[in-house]
This record gives sequence, C-alpha cells and structure tokens, in this order.
Amino acid sequence: MNKDFLLSSYDYPFDDSLIAKTPVYPRENARLLIYFKESGEIKHTTFSDLIEHIPKDYSVILNNTKVVRARVFGKKESGGKVEILLNRHMKKNLYSVFIRGKVRVGSEIFVDSLTAKVEELISDGSRIVSFWQNSDEVEFSKLLEVFERVGEMPLPPYINRKATEKDEKDYQPIFAKNLGAVASPTASLHFSENMLKELKGRNRVEYLTLHVGAGTFKPVEVSDIREHKLHKEVFEISESAKEVLNSKSKILAVGTTVTRTIEYFAKTGETFGDADIFLHPNNRPQRVDALLTNFHLPKSTLLMLVSSFIGIDEMQKIYAEAVKEKYRFYSYGDGMLII
Repeated sequence: MNKDFLLSSYDYPFDDSLIAKTPVYPRENARLLIYFKESGEIKHTTFSDLIEHIPKDYSVILNNTKVVRARVFGKKESGGKVEILLNRHMKKNLYSVFIRGKVRVGSEIFVDSLTAKVEELISDGSRIVSFWQNSDEVEFSKLLEVFERVGEMPLPPYINRKATEKDEKDYQPIFAKNLGAVASPTASLHFSENMLKELKGRNRVEYLTLHVGAGTFKPVEVSDIREHKLHKEVFEISESAKEVLNSKSKILAVGTTVTRTIEYFAKTGETFGDADIFLHPNNRPQRVDALLTNFHLPKSTLLMLVSSFIGIDEMQKIYAEAVKEKYRFYSYGDGMLII
C-alpha cells in the first residue's frame, strides 16, 4: 500500500514532557519553527518575528470563532453524576455531545434549569440529545447562555488538568467573536494586540468562522486512513473573505481550521454549512499557499493535513527537529510556519 495511506506513516517518537500544559507569556514569546517549502530549509526563531517572514502580497485569514464553556456537569434521575461536553448544534433542538457516564436512549440529565434528553447513541461514542426547560424546547442562543454561566472551559484531554480562571483568557484568541467552538483554533493564540495591528498594517487580514468540534481530538483508528470518516464542523465565510478567496492573492491560513474551511469552499463553493474535508498527501490543498499551525498529535488528521502541504518525509523531518530542539507541543505549545 502507498505509504501516504498508512496510519503508521504519521507516527513519530514523542516525549510527553514536551506537552505544554500552560501557554508562554507574553503570547508572542512562543518559539516558531519556519519551514521553507522551496529549499527545505528550517529556521528557528520566535513568534514575534513571524510578520517579517510573511510576504506583503499574501492575504492572511484568521478564524474568529469563540470557545464555549462547553463542559457542564449534571445528574441523572438516579442521582448519578454525569459530565456533558457539547460537540455541535445539529438542527433545531438536536445536539451532538459526549457524555461521561452511562446513559441509554430516553435517559434524562438535569443541568441547572435544563433537562437533557438522550435521543440517540452513536457508534463513535457521541450522543444526540435535546434540551428542555419546563417542557419547552431550548433555543441555541439560550443554551449557550446557560453553558456560559455554569460550564467550564473545555481544555483538551492531553492537558490533563482542570480548567482555571486563567484559561478563560488564555484559551481564546484575542479576536474571538462568534460563540460556538468547543476547542480553540490554537495557532491564533500566539497573537498579541500589537502583532495583530502590525500585521494589518502590512497585509490584508480577513476572518472566517469555523466552530471547532470535539471531534478534532478524535484519534484515527483505522490502518488505512482512507477509511477514516472526518467529523463535520459548522462554518461561515464572510463576503470580504470570499472576495479574497476568489482573487489571485496568495493565502496564509492561520491554523488547520482555516485551511479546512478554505479548501472546503474551494471544492464546493459553499460559504456556510458543515465542512468535512479530509486533507492528506493524496488530497492536497488547492487554494491555501502557506500554513501557520502548532505541533500536533501523532497519527492525527491534523498531522495528515500538515503532510498534505509538504509530504510525509518532510513532515517527519520537521517533527524530528522539533522534538530534538524541545519545542513545546499541542494547544498551548509553540508554532510552525510552512511557507
């Protein structure tokens, strides 16, 4: 089998001590590995030097989603404690969630003033639920209000600690605007107000929205990656961002979420809906020219997306260098620019 399709091709030796449990302060002091596609050269610098490496003719696209306090705790009718992690709003009063605790279809979970009713058990471990208040269906905006009031910031599982008050700020990009994500677009976490102002003075900067789902952490469990089914995520592209995407401007996508949204648009022409494009070395980007991202989990779809830009061998070279140089990995970790 072509190695591009083998899950094992996306593994790499890793030391758990490299997982960043907290961010660097100030944000732009994070380290930055730059990979130059034409030469294969690697440069080590800091995020504060990013802008000087972005050509002025590039447009920069950012994801302005905002992370919901998506982890809430409730009780079953029996009194047993249950944790609910909101994944995404599907339609009307139906939501995809992950539930920690045993439930069955028809189970009811009481969260603050709400009742969550389990409607369906999905084979991937998620659950479809509806939310009710005094026998009335709960509108999405009202549901978000309750989650924001009683919920916790949903830190990724590999951070392996309880969210703190500092995470309320640290796990949101400074330009976060549209509430709906359950994971942060973490490449954006490195930007300070001053950096963003400087960037806007040199390059055209536009925003789109992709509400990152909990499925972003779902491991690939099939040996042939073509059999993996990617999760869907709600997205919307503004008119001004669409104008850039339809132009001849080169594009720097800030993060894998922006990349997936742009490439879904390039494939379908749709500016809102559910995106589920799976990028890998045999399904390469057609519109995005450069990628700013963090360092990702072994055998993850995010690592496959990185490989779609540069191939497996170069990806492995970069990651071996990052491990050797003790870069900080994952959501609160350091950054990488492929240009």
